[in-house]
Amino acid sequence: HPNFLPTSCWVCVIAATEYHLGLLKAKLAKYRAQLLEPSKSPAAKGEGFDVMKSGDARVALIGFPSVGKSTFLSLMTSTASEAASYEFTTLTCIPGVIEYKGANIQLLDLPGIIEGAAQGKGRGRQVIAVARTADVVIMMLDATKGEVQRALLEKELESVGIRLNKSKPNIYFKPKKGGGISFNSTVTLTQCSEKLVQLILHEYKIFNAEVLFREDCSPDEFIDVIVGNRVYMPCLYVYNKIDQISMEEVDRLARRPHSVVISCGMKLNLDYLLEKLWEYLALTCIYTKKRGQRPDFTDAIILRKGASVEHVCHRIHRSLASQFKYALVWGTSTKYSPQRVGLTHMMEHEDVIQIVKK
Repeated sequence: HPNFLPTSCWVCVIAATEYHLGLLKAKLAKYRAQLLEPSKSPAAKGEGFDVMKSGDARVALIGFPSVGKSTFLSLMTSTASEAASYEFTTLTCIPGVIEYKGANIQLLDLPGIIEGAAQGKGRGRQVIAVARTADVVIMMLDATKGEVQRALLEKELESVGIRLNKSKPNIYFKPKKGGGISFNSTVTLTQCSEKLVQLILHEYKIFNAEVLFREDCSPDEFIDVIVGNRVYMPCLYVYNKIDQISMEEVDRLARRPHSVVISCGMKLNLDYLLEKLWEYLALTCIYTKKRGQRPDFTDAIILRKGASVEHVCHRIHRSLASQFKYALVWGTSTKYSPQRVGLTHMMEHEDVIQIVKK
């Protein structure tokens, strides 16, 4: 009878359930991966629609049919994407370019996703394959039915290994030739244990490996590390058609994390969306300057946040870093302007650089 079970037994029962759940998660992840593998038969050949990567960054528009993706592309770029009041107006991938703060951002208008896209319904596989190559995903949602759409889309993307607004788990994992499984952790683990880690590894036929947990991760996150093909990307949830809902509802949606509310029909809040997009892309503009001349503010070098002087050299010419003597930098990354710096100096947004060769 459950009332007569001592406390220690209850702990055992709970622990056993957790192991069982962890194992089931590993099996599920494994079988799901096998399901999603495209069939080898030649008849299953479909026409993909990958678009050549251009510009400084790539943004993919994902959403259900008729949420306003094509209208948004037409408003933001000079590309006209056909928009109509029926579903599946867009049947292929249409690229456009947003020019913002000196950067060219490629915006991809993808066909609408339907439930079961991960299994290949409605060209869902091609849509998701293109989304995996983007730097940021904009999830377009209909404000009148946003919650349901958001949950369904997150589930579809999660099942194909796209992790939205999450960072890579801080776990060191390295398969070895022999020596069994060596397990260590630098923090107290509350969700995983050595036994569970071994069971999950055995499920993947891994019997020799080195595992080091540097943060308290769940079994799901550990499975992501083993599989190794997960994509971690920032995502902006954009609620369109806010002119059709109440002010209270708009306020509630706008306060949700990673969310922006807009109306393409009435052109509301599009400038704020661009600002947020720039923030999520984490780009920096660097301007160059020749000796004795004014900086060239017309042609910026666009780099990722955290770029060093060496990155700037490689972007200008691949041999420049080897001939580099020093650089003079004006801007917020320096203590005084101009400051003489080396290759390892970290650049910030709108810095000006003058490179002196040997």
